[in-house]
Amino acid sequence: MAESQKFADLGRPRRVWAIGAVHADPDRLHAMHEVIGASFRPGDRLVYLGNMIGWGERVAETVEALLAFRRALLCMPGLLAGDIVYLRGAQEEMWQKLLQLHFAPDPRQVLDWMLRQGAGVTLAAYGGSAEQGMAAARGGAVALSRWTQGLRQGMRAHPGHETLFNSLRRAAYTGNPEDGTGGGLLLVSAGIDPARPFANQGDSFWWGGSGFARLAGPFGGFRRVARGFDPARQGVRVDEATATLDGGCGFGGHLVCGCMDASGEMLDLFQI
Repeated sequence: MAESQKFADLGRPRRVWAIGAVHADPDRLHAMHEVIGASFRPGDRLVYLGNMIGWGERVAETVEALLAFRRALLCMPGLLAGDIVYLRGAQEEMWQKLLQLHFAPDPRQVLDWMLRQGAGVTLAAYGGSAEQGMAAARGGAVALSRWTQGLRQGMRAHPGHETLFNSLRRAAYTGNPEDGTGGGLLLVSAGIDPARPFANQGDSFWWGGSGFARLAGPFGGFRRVARGFDPARQGVRVDEATATLDGGCGFGGHLVCGCMDASGEMLDLFQI
């Protein structure tokens, strides 16, 4: 993937609306969309901070809600397709890895681990099951390849779903991550590794929750780093340099949205 496709440069937006982990709760997502839609204007950006799927059982319905709201916003004069960004979270990463399970050295072990991390509902949403996957893994590479191809066909039966999953970015930002001025906003799914520079984070963006907690000041060229999921599930938190927008959606909690300016200043914070 080209460097320009890994990250979303948000430019200098008027406002950035950042939605935390949804975890396949379309009811709260619909309600959040109503609130945002009433105030969203050209010059704003909308960023979903990953983990849109997984754990909750209504995966396909959630993706439909994401696509429908995107279509509604793009009907607004002056709005561009790049103004709406979807980040890769752990759940989206696991779905992509499930589609490539036939390449895994120990597919049964990988599948078992993913199921314990909440990926089973996404598997079921596109016509698969744990039992079928385990049976295919025991059958060898050919059987497993046929099974993953069936998952792809199940996803393609839902128009727009594959396109959305293929459009996921690793992170989104305002300002310039190379200039070191500390004036921008960095949006990630779960965290970062403070010991690595921005360009070398790799999968820390969706697996690096523990490193996020060590941030005590601006990271690189960013005044604030905001994430949508806390693996430790310690709730919403906003401090001088970070923001955690995870209200436990999908686990009986709330869906959270933070509205920030281009420098990372929190303008509004609400939950549904």
